[in-house]
Amino acid sequence: MNYFLIYLFLEVLISVNISSYIGAFATFLEIIFSAIVGFMLLGNFRNTLAQSIKAMQSRTISMQEFQKLNAFILLGALLLIVPGFFSDIVGLFLQFSFFATLFAKKILHVKDDIDIYDTTQYRKKRDDEIIDVEVIDDHTKR
Repeated sequence: MNYFLIYLFLEVLISVNISSYIGAFATFLEIIFSAIVGFMLLGNFRNTLAQSIKAMQSRTISMQEFQKLNAFILLGALLLIVPGFFSDIVGLFLQFSFFATLFAKKILHVKDDIDIYDTTQYRKKRDDEIIDVEVIDDHTKR
């Protein structure tokens, strides 16, 4: 609830300042333009999702990375559709994975538990099930 109130305060403050500087017609055009870009990103989301699925299948990214990337791209596209300058700025930044990761770590306090390049954790789980067996051959040739 506190974050929502902070968001509303920043949205009104930034929108009023920018609108008074650029004028009503330019503000109207910006709202229309950002909504069109947001709808285009939503339309292109299935292609982005398909690329992320291929990257996950080739083990380039982990499942957590896959979820974060796609969730933030979708959230960014929705924020671009919502009228307002602050939501447009945040929505634009969320389209880039660097800013999305920074947003998740600093604002949402998400910790990076898994290093996607470190596969020793995966190997340990797989190696725990291996049973070491020594075979002794009783049949010797005489």
